[in-house]
Amino acid sequence: MAKQRAIPQGYMTVGEVARKTGVTVRTLQYYDKEGLLSPSSESEGGRRLYTDKDLITLHQIISLKSLGFSLHHIKERLISLETPADVANALTEQADDIRREIGRLTDSLTAIEQLKEEVLQMQTVNFKKYADIIFNLQMKNNSYCLIKRFDDEMLDHIHHQFDKESSLNFIDRFNLLSDQILQLQKENVPPESQKCQQVIEKYWGLIMEFTNGDLGILHKLMEIGNIDTAANAWEEKQKKINDYLGPALELYFSKNGLNPFGETEP
Repeated sequence: MAKQRAIPQGYMTVGEVARKTGVTVRTLQYYDKEGLLSPSSESEGGRRLYTDKDLITLHQIISLKSLGFSLHHIKERLISLETPADVANALTEQADDIRREIGRLTDSLTAIEQLKEEVLQMQTVNFKKYADIIFNLQMKNNSYCLIKRFDDEMLDHIHHQFDKESSLNFIDRFNLLSDQILQLQKENVPPESQKCQQVIEKYWGLIMEFTNGDLGILHKLMEIGNIDTAANAWEEKQKKINDYLGPALELYFSKNGLNPFGETEP
């Protein structure tokens, strides 16, 4: 009987594997049941036995699980470990996964630190604004600092007007036109020039798209965009744009007989 119970050299019972790896026996049994990690052998007494190779596979599973992969996806990603190249490929994939996770965590840490700064500057508790700031930080929208200037009515308007896809599209177009305006300013292109007025027409079109013709929102937007002293990089950029944009818009309104805060003039 003792002979039947003897464990061959180089093999480990489920209990020994659990002690070595910190994984519970129940978890190992579950991995076996799901086909993720089955013991390599079985003793004469019917005890399921693992090898060092199985420990490496278990390490793959634990690492992928810690990165948020489901067991289904882990099963698809497990690599055969028959040759040195197989082992190297498995380690390469794990390293790539870890780098991606480090990048994601770094972005999350940056967002948290930025949100903390915004919260301290806002000097008030407003979870609606916090949620919007986090959303825009995740989208890498550098104009997220605008949100702290928005009241609940403006935030509700934005949520009604845009979904995630359309908001990303709008931000891209707004940033593109902002960069074009800065370039016109840098090149000293006169506000009355056709080149400038074409860009201004597109810019004003974006403003109208944002406000959806709501004069109340337009008034608020202009108040928000009026920056006396820049407190961050985005505000500094917007302040430079405003210096060139103001006169160019006045010319655009005059040329097209527009009164943005009233009726269109004949």
